[in-house]
Amino acid sequence: MGKPTGFMEHTRELPGDRSPTARIGDWQEFHEHMPEEKLQEQGARCMDCGVPFCHTGQLIGGMAAGCPVNNLIPEWNDLVYQGQWREALDRLHKTNNFPEFTGRVCPAPCEGSCVLGINEPPVTIKNIEVTIIDKAFEEGWVVPQPPLKRTGKKVAVVGSGPAGLACAAQLNSVGHLVTVFERADRIGGLLMYGIPNMKLDKAKVVQRRVDLLAAEGVKFKTGVEIGKNYPAKALLTEFDAVALCTGATKGRDLPIPGRELMGIHFAMDFLRGNTRTLLDGKTGDHFINGKGKHVIVIGGGDTGTDCVGTSMRHGCKSLVQFEIMDRPPDARAGNNPWPQWPKIYRLDYGQEEAKAIFGEDPRVYCILTKKFVGDDAGNVKELHTVHVKWGKDAQGRFGPQEIPGTEKVYKADLVLLAMGFMGPEDTLVKELGVAADERSTYKAEYGRFATSIPGVFAAGDCRRGQSLVVWAINEGRAAARECDRFLMGSTTLP
Repeated sequence: MGKPTGFMEHTRELPGDRSPTARIGDWQEFHEHMPEEKLQEQGARCMDCGVPFCHTGQLIGGMAAGCPVNNLIPEWNDLVYQGQWREALDRLHKTNNFPEFTGRVCPAPCEGSCVLGINEPPVTIKNIEVTIIDKAFEEGWVVPQPPLKRTGKKVAVVGSGPAGLACAAQLNSVGHLVTVFERADRIGGLLMYGIPNMKLDKAKVVQRRVDLLAAEGVKFKTGVEIGKNYPAKALLTEFDAVALCTGATKGRDLPIPGRELMGIHFAMDFLRGNTRTLLDGKTGDHFINGKGKHVIVIGGGDTGTDCVGTSMRHGCKSLVQFEIMDRPPDARAGNNPWPQWPKIYRLDYGQEEAKAIFGEDPRVYCILTKKFVGDDAGNVKELHTVHVKWGKDAQGRFGPQEIPGTEKVYKADLVLLAMGFMGPEDTLVKELGVAADERSTYKAEYGRFATSIPGVFAAGDCRRGQSLVVWAINEGRAAARECDRFLMGSTTLP
């Protein structure tokens, strides 16, 4: 695939980003674009490797290895190299409903499993992917494609995040009448309110795809919360099948002394309020604002990074990010071989911005928060911490062990809890009687996606727990296939 000697002739190149000091002054996407001829060179680096691991989509060591939606990466890399962009789009859409989302927010496990990446920088798969779809929209190649006929079967999809939208798109494509229910005021779920605008533009990217799905016949209902202002049982009587794609929105808390103080918030409340304010065109202090505050983000990962980047745009006075784990190594460790996802040190966009303003990476590793302390008005004013090392305790249990003498106090006006998510909220479990596990995730076997109630399916984070957008798309597509099989007796969906 690509040019047989391309990987020897061309080095890995990525488009530049706007400077950190400039981009924190707005909420626009910060990645710049590469000329097409440069993208073709990058496509030429794709090797004729015989057994490409980039699109395998396996779980190795608990992490994704290769693309979970099984993108036909070598094929569209070759087509880009040949200048056949329209054909590259067709290959891309065969496996991925929303490459404009994954090309922006996916961490690219495909690149971690690139064969060239064994001893050279991997192919720039993610950048090629997003360029294909962005060019396709610019050229007018992406147009509504409603089904030629309808089956008359009605399906309810609960939740409009990546799993729900993928499920709805697939079911609509084979002619079912699909209605998507969303409790927020806008469609998109995590894509709309969980990911900041500078990573994923809401009007230009998310709403554009929502409008396309609506033009294809998908019905969207916002402001509808199943189990509150719409009876959950009504789903079973008004629809022939139901797909639960509610996400895992129950944030992991930090129940330590002082948790009740004002100024301590879940990360998603912070991010959601910020994006809603931005989209509504409002200003003022009616949302959680980091302007002029000493901000501490507890937790790493994408959500923690998004809290950092958002706080920087607010104009925070200082920023520190706590991570309880060790600092990752600069290169793959011996116990993290290819094709596993490389667990290495990275300076993501938010940390890069904080470093540009405050002079250093804001992350503090191997640190544990012991308690919050407040002022006389009940506002948080400081955090008491201790450093830890990872090892086994007297009972042989592996975990963080406190290091005496490393106690420290950090000043804080705003604390954001970004420690991940436990599972879905339990409203539907109670209302519908869907079987769930101890994390509240719905019990539905991967591959079948059927819950304990006939005709009710589950996909995405509400089934598998907190995961990647690309896994949500994988599950939404696969659940649609099994839902179609249930309705029709057989299916043509992949």
